[in-house]
Amino acid sequence: MADAHDPFHAHIYFDASDRAVAEQLHAELRSKKGSGELADVLHVGKMIERPVGPHPKPQYEVHFYRTALPTILELIKATRLGALVHELTDDDLADHTTLAIWIGEPLPLDLSCMDPPGKNQGFARFGNADF
Repeated sequence: MADAHDPFHAHIYFDASDRAVAEQLHAELRSKKGSGELADVLHVGKMIERPVGPHPKPQYEVHFYRTALPTILELIKATRLGALVHELTDDDLADHTTLAIWIGEPLPLDLSCMDPPGKNQGFARFGNADF
């Protein structure tokens, strides 16, 4: 059953052509996290300029609780940036595939680096660290 404090990640993708938009959203999320509509946003990671983990292009992570999901989705959609948004469950592969919410065109992920079922390193990082 869904709980208001279920943990989520958003991976917001960018490249050279939309980097300025990504930087603007990144700055807004960082400055407003923990207050107002973004009270349940816990962490906005650094902008990573290369593929990392399963992600095939530059991105940054946003960690938040389910209560912030509508606001996060709205903010990302308004920028027209691509993003992968997913809950953190004990199934890392499902989080990034069957349970994923894509904004924009889905990207081919490197699924070979996913944690095995029952283990998800995203939990240990939730709220305080990205890759």
